[in-house]
Amino acid sequence: MAYLEHANITVKDPKATAAILQTLFDWHIRWEGPALENGYTVHVGTDTGYLALYAPGNGIDGAARRYTKSGALNHIGVVVDNIENAEEKVKKAGFEPHNHADYEPGKRFYFDGPDGVEYEVVSYE
Repeated sequence: MAYLEHANITVKDPKATAAILQTLFDWHIRWEGPALENGYTVHVGTDTGYLALYAPGNGIDGAARRYTKSGALNHIGVVVDNIENAEEKVKKAGFEPHNHADYEPGKRFYFDGPDGVEYEVVSYE
């Protein structure tokens, strides 16, 4: 059986983005340190899966376009136990939830988080 262990995304400040994701999703830092091209990476998530947040040493040259470019990261889906609590945390952190939906198999909303990455928050309660 195969399962997804992690996704690696480029961000401006891996430590700052990791701190926000820890607050929103109760995640923890699994590892951090020097990375490719004099960059820095923080692995943040759970014991079974994580996001590798990478910043190149020479800076970032703009944002990728979602949904219109082949290979683009469109959004990251995160499952939570309680959708209402998760939405309250998102709002408290200063992000605006949008695209709410309640359909099989669960309830969900989206928000544009740090670095322009869109997150889908879903609950199957």
